[in-house]
Amino acid sequence: MAQDDSTIRVGIVGTGFISKHFLLAFHDDPGLDITRVLTRRDPDRCGEYPDRDLLTNSRAELMDNSDVIFECTGDPLYASDVIDEACKASRPVVTLNAEFHVTAGSYFVDKGLVSEAEGDQPGSQAALHERAVEMGFRPIVYGNTKSFLNHTPTLEEMEYWGAKQNISLPMVTSFTDGTKLQIEQALVANGLGATVAAPGLLGPQIPDLDAAAQHLAAEAKKLGTPIADYVLFAGAPHAIFVAAEHNEDQRDCLAYLKMGDGPFYVMVRKDILAHLEVARTIRRVAIEGRSLLTNSALPSVNVVTVAKRDLPAGTRIDKGIGSFDVRGIAVKIADSPGALPIGLMDNAVITRPVEAGAHLTFDDVDLPDSLALEAWRQVEKNVVASLK
Repeated sequence: MAQDDSTIRVGIVGTGFISKHFLLAFHDDPGLDITRVLTRRDPDRCGEYPDRDLLTNSRAELMDNSDVIFECTGDPLYASDVIDEACKASRPVVTLNAEFHVTAGSYFVDKGLVSEAEGDQPGSQAALHERAVEMGFRPIVYGNTKSFLNHTPTLEEMEYWGAKQNISLPMVTSFTDGTKLQIEQALVANGLGATVAAPGLLGPQIPDLDAAAQHLAAEAKKLGTPIADYVLFAGAPHAIFVAAEHNEDQRDCLAYLKMGDGPFYVMVRKDILAHLEVARTIRRVAIEGRSLLTNSALPSVNVVTVAKRDLPAGTRIDKGIGSFDVRGIAVKIADSPGALPIGLMDNAVITRPVEAGAHLTFDDVDLPDSLALEAWRQVEKNVVASLK
């Protein structure tokens, strides 16, 4: 573990949008030394990367030159393999990869120090949870915001927006069809001891953030357990929020502090700054040896695969997250044993016809062997056994 007066050597996994901008932001930070960047591509063909001298194809070289690994590929299968090696090398891992966590992350909870970072929505909700609890609040809603959803966007639409926002086609598609949102809130539910109120979440379309959060808090109160969810309305801010309760003897004071009349109080955070906040979690992991957010050893929520269209037998799906064939929705594992996680739908072949809207199971597909698949099967087995 690094000491708080030393430089932390950081090895990055991935050369995409987050990796490049993290490197640019922290290449001269006196507390962080970015030593290697692991890529699956030929380093000589990565001319767009800011510092090609850092690039390597060697995982061993990455581990040998790093105190902390920062994984940000968004690829749950590849991340599982690299994180497995990091754990075996006793290297703590910080991720911006909710896809990895909800697919295979629970398998690694007892194998090493692995944490999602503050900066993306799940880690930011975890950090806001910590702040709320420190002040005596009792969170009952962990919330995300969306200003637009389209469960079945067209290729032309996604090519336009991907180019406009300078992000990959699968990424912009998973944002638009809601898969990324469902993955993020599943991770939050699993990591913070919450649940989901309904398959696919509630997502009230109330054009006022405080009113929508109050609505979700009332729903959580009816259920008698905290929930992870989202609100949807045009013009919604890029934000996360917590709705919480506090002691009755604080009601007058909280009203004076402009928190409303209760019984539910909404705390909102709008500065969700992705790679710029990752360093905080890297220092937490390296210096304090504490994770911020994991998927927990026994998750309660899975993000299952739903067909966007009729899928004939023989259909090949190269990548499930960001696909035009399938999308993901969050459901309780107890209600959907055998359901297929969207994160495993890479290089998958449909083995029998699937109707649009159907939830896929393992019997519907052929999947290549992978550590992530093995990890999920073990986690689901443990979860089902714990429910008996």
